Amino acid sequence: MSTIYLLAYLHMQTQEQVKVLKLNDEEMIFKFGKLALRAEAAVTAQIGETVVLTTLSMNNEDSDLDYFPLTVEYIEKYYAGGLISSSRFQKRDGRPSDSAVLKGRQVDHSIRSLFPKSFKKEVNLIVTVLAYDGVHDPEILAVNSASLALMLSSIPFFGPSASVRMGVKGDQLLVNPGNDIHETLDACFMVSVREDRILNIEGWGAEIPEELMGKLMDEAVKACQPILKAQIEFSKEAGKKKMEFAELPAPEELIAEVKKTYTDKITEALFDRDNRQKIMKALKAELQESDEELTAYDIDTAVEYIARKIMRTNVMKEEKRTSGRKLTEIRDLEIDIDVLPRVHGSALFRRGKTQALSITTLGSTRMVQTLESFEGESTKSFMHYYNGPAYSLGEAGRFAYYPGRREIGHGSITENAMKKLLPSTEEFPYAIRVVSEILSQQGSSSMAAACGTTLSLMSAGVPLKAPVAGISVGLITEDDDITKYKLLTDIEDVEDYYGDMDYKITGTQKGVTAIQLDNKLMGVPVKVLQEATMQSRVARLQILEEMKKVIAEPRKDLSKYAPRVKVLKINPERIGAIIGPGGKNIKSIIERAGKDVDIDIKDDGTISITSASVEGSAIAVGIIEGMTEEAQIDKVYTGQVDKIMAYGAFVDVSENISGLLHVSEMSENFVKDPNAIVKEGQIVKVKVTKIDGEGRISFSMKGVPQS
Repeated sequence: MSTIYLLAYLHMQTQEQVKVLKLNDEEMIFKFGKLALRAEAAVTAQIGETVVLTTLSMNNEDSDLDYFPLTVEYIEKYYAGGLISSSRFQKRDGRPSDSAVLKGRQVDHSIRSLFPKSFKKEVNLIVTVLAYDGVHDPEILAVNSASLALMLSSIPFFGPSASVRMGVKGDQLLVNPGNDIHETLDACFMVSVREDRILNIEGWGAEIPEELMGKLMDEAVKACQPILKAQIEFSKEAGKKKMEFAELPAPEELIAEVKKTYTDKITEALFDRDNRQKIMKALKAELQESDEELTAYDIDTAVEYIARKIMRTNVMKEEKRTSGRKLTEIRDLEIDIDVLPRVHGSALFRRGKTQALSITTLGSTRMVQTLESFEGESTKSFMHYYNGPAYSLGEAGRFAYYPGRREIGHGSITENAMKKLLPSTEEFPYAIRVVSEILSQQGSSSMAAACGTTLSLMSAGVPLKAPVAGISVGLITEDDDITKYKLLTDIEDVEDYYGDMDYKITGTQKGVTAIQLDNKLMGVPVKVLQEATMQSRVARLQILEEMKKVIAEPRKDLSKYAPRVKVLKINPERIGAIIGPGGKNIKSIIERAGKDVDIDIKDDGTISITSASVEGSAIAVGIIEGMTEEAQIDKVYTGQVDKIMAYGAFVDVSENISGLLHVSEMSENFVKDPNAIVKEGQIVKVKVTKIDGEGRISFSMKGVPQS
């Protein structure tokens, strides 16, 4: 290739194309054609001074996995916020934070359902935050740039999809409110849209009425239209030709054979919840023996394809669920609290065969979680962790010590559910950690964890503003007509697997506190979601009534094993004296009070003393009060005579209060010799009469009873 031709080729390859649109009086800018030239597609997206780069790549060969191998990563770089990690030992960007994982999930859930079911090539989509201005959340750009990259690529994709953040403040709906006002909102939901349907919703609310949630969905769909239109225009101008793909996920003749020969056995398996996996496994093995040329992947896909059809037909034609329940019927409930000794709070919540054991632990405010990202450092005082080991599914396998995306996502919805209902640290000065151990799961385990967490918190005496319950609503539609559908309350595993959505909603008696939508359609009509939201309310109120029968409100007292917190307020100027050089003084206080004492000092002078020992707490409080208490005029103190001089005696009340008891203030009568009235080491009561401009204190014993 000649030099001139090569230069012309590179110029053509790096020619940047730009699309700008107005959204909520701000410019959203998309760029394509300049960066990441070897990727299948790469898009730079920008709002304000927040910039993300989304790159898309694909392997040429089909995967033999039984699912679409789509990987979505959302990567936050410290340099985006102009920061270097505060870690002394690790300066390279590390593994993603839980927040980044959740944003990656948000992108995944907004695009996954828009690929052909038969498409099996491995696809990687990476969103990298390059710059952050402190106001415009890069998450808003993530879904939009991911969709545009797919629209521009050769990968078959039934998009576009678009995403906006919807805020609620009072009765006002806000489109893409900035991070600078995030904490002042009453609700915040990320909503992804395709055409006039919703692909994904995730976020939190402060008991938002269901009717307002319906309006929020309508407004989100409306707000996404300019973004969708811009993507369509851009893809027409610069998009690659799309790859061809098969209409069916498995060979047509194999699907026909499975339908003809195995419909009865598959139906039997679907309605036998205890032996379903065993029957299905035997059926697939029989198919493999009948024709050795068939691949395990094609067999599995064909059987699951027919199973899906059977399950959905039963629901649509006869309203017949595999569990035998009515469409709006909740599984049987078992609710118990205080199931474990010594822990600070515990609860067992079972719905059908899904069982969650939630355990609450209270700790010092010093135990709050410190979060570090490109936005800087922040803290979190409430933590909820979801664990769903293999045995909860009746399976064996290596125990996972580190949570995956599913565990992080399921833990997050309960944190969102409680966000506006937990007391502030000023009202309840504790770090709160809840772990939900999923002991058995057959669908809706995240909602069982939300219910169990509420019960556990109330049993621990955490003053929740209102109890929370969660329920999941499923959807079955006609394959060729989405206007024909059935909603299923409290879905089980098979209804989730073969169904069209898993709509998880938590809330109180007043309204919604959190939502997570997993959707398998090319979007769910707003009308359907609005109906599902109201249907979930009916079920939620039923569950709340059952929970109230066990515990109606938070306990007034903490467990005897829970630490007690004493909060002191001191002059911030005295903080240094409490800590001492190199922490010497604070270490001394803890040694004298006991090792179970924890002392947390805030910059505003708030000191939290946490201890399970009443005696140890009292010792620490006494020492700190003595070190920080400031003398008050006319207040009477008990002190010890330190030194006697000819003109009076010096009295020590505490480490911070010492002063002169002049000879003229020792008695109503004339005193010539102070030794006639007091002795060194004697305990006396004195009253503060004067504090001069330099802080020197004068005492008096006149009129102060010494008994």
